[in-house]
Amino acid sequence: MEVTLLGTGAPAGLPRPGCSCAVCATSLGGHARAATSLLVDGALLLDLTPGAAFAAARAGRSLGGVGQVLLTHPHDGPPVEVPAGLPQPARASDGRDLALLTGYRVRAVAIDAPGTGYAVTGPDGQRLLYLPPGGAPAGLEEGSERAERYDMVLTDVVGRPDGLAKLRAVGAVGPTTDVVAVHLDHDVAPGAELRRRLAAAGARAVPDGSTLTVGVYEDVPDVPRRTMVLGGARSGKSVEAERRLESFPDVLYVATGGARGGDTEWGSRVAAHRERRPGSWRTKETCDVAPLLAEEGPPLLVDCLSLWLTDAMDAVGAWDDAVWADGGERALRSRVAELAEAVRSTRRTVVLVSNEVGSGIVPATASGRRYRDELGRLNAAVANECEQVVLVVAGQALVLRG
Repeated sequence: MEVTLLGTGAPAGLPRPGCSCAVCATSLGGHARAATSLLVDGALLLDLTPGAAFAAARAGRSLGGVGQVLLTHPHDGPPVEVPAGLPQPARASDGRDLALLTGYRVRAVAIDAPGTGYAVTGPDGQRLLYLPPGGAPAGLEEGSERAERYDMVLTDVVGRPDGLAKLRAVGAVGPTTDVVAVHLDHDVAPGAELRRRLAAAGARAVPDGSTLTVGVYEDVPDVPRRTMVLGGARSGKSVEAERRLESFPDVLYVATGGARGGDTEWGSRVAAHRERRPGSWRTKETCDVAPLLAEEGPPLLVDCLSLWLTDAMDAVGAWDDAVWADGGERALRSRVAELAEAVRSTRRTVVLVSNEVGSGIVPATASGRRYRDELGRLNAAVANECEQVVLVVAGQALVLRG
């Protein structure tokens, strides 16, 4: 079964008409995208968009053999003209099976937003799932789709990563599923930044006009098993770390900062972090990170190592010069080595967050300088055990390794 993507952009296209944002300003030429529309084996058209016939011609395809046109979402603006010879577009009721195409089975999939998704099974048995913009599957329960793993999923990865997480949770998306991002809007800069963001979710994007073969293995970069995210205060490092796991279910968020009762400003920070996380994530407040790394289980997000270090330095008496000289330094080195070894040995997917403090002014106190130096050593030791290391500056992620 072959799928030709006549467009891969949001309903308004990319760049958006009249928008002057930086992403739209750079989404030109090969980065421009028409509204998403799929032509399946020249026989089924999913979403009719303006200029579909010309888009098909540019891709070396014809709409002459299309026997059914199905819509996934309400279209804003004036009605789209139906090219001569095409059947009238329709949207199927949720759960309905369509037997309108010889050799094909099309099932309407319920969505948690206005619109309908479609699961298409081709004559060769290959299966694809196409979801509308801003939509995720509704009513999925664990095991409900396990017998129906998709060979290809085309979905709004950037806008609804939780939808991909739901499909992974029930086994509908597996390691060999080709996840293709569509409905791309001006949320992410085109080119390298889009590829990096999608690779972290195990997905990819393709240009308009691409023809893909369902069931053919695509060499999409694996999600790094161990990632370290560094950054300064309010740099966006926690957002970057959370984004890397938001398309995966059952993440364990390891908060090393504790509750700090009575500190209202800290409580506000903790609440903001908690509100950003997907509802399926669990939280554990602890600085005992090494045992968690040694266990089997879902991905870990450890936020952050700088607070872990504060706790470790408290425990060994690092702030007292006499205690530091009389075994405190050796004790801290041992704790750091234990953590680095745990990161090296873990079988879990893990994202670790830490502060980058060595590039600013020299701290005025001896304890401040000691903390700065030890955090630098800790960051270097843990980063050395990670496949990918990312530095976040002003909300922009710079890949240092991987």
